[in-house]
Amino acid sequence: MDIATMIGLGLGILCFLYGVIGGGGDASQFVDMSSIYITIGGAVGATLMSYPMSTHMKIGGALKAAFFSKKIDLNKDIDMIIDIANVARREGLLALEDAVANIDEPFLKKGVMLMVDGSDPELIKSILETELSYIENRHSVGSDWFMTMSSYGPAFGMIGTLIGLIQMLGGLDDPNALGPGMSKALITTLYGSMLANMFCTPIGKKLKIRSGEEVLEKELLMEGILSIQDGENPRVIREKLTSFISRKEASKSGSASAQQTDTAEA
Repeated sequence: MDIATMIGLGLGILCFLYGVIGGGGDASQFVDMSSIYITIGGAVGATLMSYPMSTHMKIGGALKAAFFSKKIDLNKDIDMIIDIANVARREGLLALEDAVANIDEPFLKKGVMLMVDGSDPELIKSILETELSYIENRHSVGSDWFMTMSSYGPAFGMIGTLIGLIQMLGGLDDPNALGPGMSKALITTLYGSMLANMFCTPIGKKLKIRSGEEVLEKELLMEGILSIQDGENPRVIREKLTSFISRKEASKSGSASAQQTDTAEA
């Protein structure tokens, strides 16, 4: 579970509720079903029109990724690459066939299998880059969906505001109609702003960050695979791969892994 997402959403809701009822106000004034239909319903309807149904079927998984994510440990990935490089250096690429069964990462597993099959380096690079491009496109669907919803929320909030103003102006001869009309005019704008800024935009940005993290990991793995096939020294491979992460993170790899590399070279 992503703690920052949960805390951020919870804090936003709590602050809003405090602002509504903290001063002794009437919370029922902020609940208007027709405004909800106009703002939420309108934004959802417009978003449905913007994408094919196949895209909407994937949004549940995207939303889950924003709240629950796999922890990416680049140092662990580097150690895994170095282990594979050591085996390849000692016993040859064909020896990696037995190691494939112990690899849980699908992207890395595909690259190692291509090496074992004796595929050309350019072909391996092309296949992995195509896979990486597919991953990026798949991830962008979720973030774009929420950013689209974010843009429609305030727009339909403004539509609701116009409806409320029309109703208010149409009932100027009836003082009792002024309050409800103005209330709807303001509440729809509130709902649209909340939908965009408290939920959709943060979720969209979080999904973009998630995508960037996974793409970085895949680029690191691809670089490691190509370096192994080129027969590079495991120590050189480690130095090359640590450029993908910060110096602080790289230091966590530990001396034990470096010692394992030195033993293999000996």
